[in-house]
Amino acid sequence: MKELIIPCTYFDNPGEENTLKTLQLSKKWAEELKIKNIIVASSSGKTGIKASELFKGINLIVVTHSTGFLKPNFQELSSENRRIIEKNGAKVLTCQHAFGGVGRAVRKKLGTYELEEIIAYTLRTFGEGTKVAIEISLMAADAGLIPVNELCISIGGTSKGADTALILKPINAQTFFDLKIMGFICKPKNF
Repeated sequence: MKELIIPCTYFDNPGEENTLKTLQLSKKWAEELKIKNIIVASSSGKTGIKASELFKGINLIVVTHSTGFLKPNFQELSSENRRIIEKNGAKVLTCQHAFGGVGRAVRKKLGTYELEEIIAYTLRTFGEGTKVAIEISLMAADAGLIPVNELCISIGGTSKGADTALILKPINAQTFFDLKIMGFICKPKNF
């Protein structure tokens, strides 16, 4: 196997202003490495729409916050943005967060952290976008929307937009410690 060099772009700051560049770099490496599965986090749908326009013809999974994340019975992704994303050929995944859920309920009710949130805090030492990219890859694999035997690109962000992209070998949540991060495409250096 020949050596593969994937340079990482480091953004000065995290956030939404890096979205377009993150998506463009991800597309470049998807084409270069013939990666057919892309996962992107999108709460409001703005990033999901941009990604669905750029990644036509690729298995694109747009992962939203779970319904009720901000408040009961509320979904941040509008039905109009969902319609546009799906019309562009992408799939939308709305489900329980891999690093949230019942563990978060324990923290809120009893004031103690559970394993999932400890893992999330540990991953945040690489930046919020890294934690998000890993988490959404678990969610997409668990939903059967991406294969676990192929590399994918997973794109996350800090608060709004996208600022982090990873090349990884996805895995199901129940085998989390078999997940392999093969490379960083981009991430913020200050977070």
